[in-house]
Amino acid sequence: MLDCRAVILLWLLPWATWGLAVPRSSSPDWAQCQQLSRNLCALAWNAHAPAGPMDLLREEEDEETKNNVPRIQCGDGCDPQGLKDNSQFCLRRIRQGLVFYKHLLDSDIFSGDPALLQDSPVEQLHTSLRSLSQLLQPEDQHWETQQMPSLGPSQQWQRPLLRSKILRNLQAFVAIAARVFAHGAATLTESP
Repeated sequence: MLDCRAVILLWLLPWATWGLAVPRSSSPDWAQCQQLSRNLCALAWNAHAPAGPMDLLREEEDEETKNNVPRIQCGDGCDPQGLKDNSQFCLRRIRQGLVFYKHLLDSDIFSGDPALLQDSPVEQLHTSLRSLSQLLQPEDQHWETQQMPSLGPSQQWQRPLLRSKILRNLQAFVAIAARVFAHGAATLTESP
């Protein structure tokens, strides 16, 4: 007959084999995450409202580009059942994406852009990305070992195209994240 320690070890085995965190009882402030993600969505659209020929230009993405951009996918546990079972998987993925895009906004692609002046939509977007990613960072875990954009210096002529592409991808990412937080706020908030 299995003793108690063996049962616990068997229960922990799936998370250990995936290299993921053991489910924790603590969860984020879903309502605050919902509010910040809604704000982030609005800022992403304000920073890049579709309004010109560059938005009509759709680049063909190669496999390398597709793999480097963080996306929330089915296996990330962001579906209702995955959030109920263990929201940490999904929250980790969302935080990775937020940090990834924050690094892109810090890059030379956005430096020197008049839209980055203090209180501009892109600067507000940067601040909101940082705020939400910090809210999702558990005190006892560090998730900084993650994919980061591999950027070389960009040419001046490339920057408007790259900005447009980055902001379009960010819009899609934060729209899905906002839906996750809306569901979490509606169904996973612990009542006092």
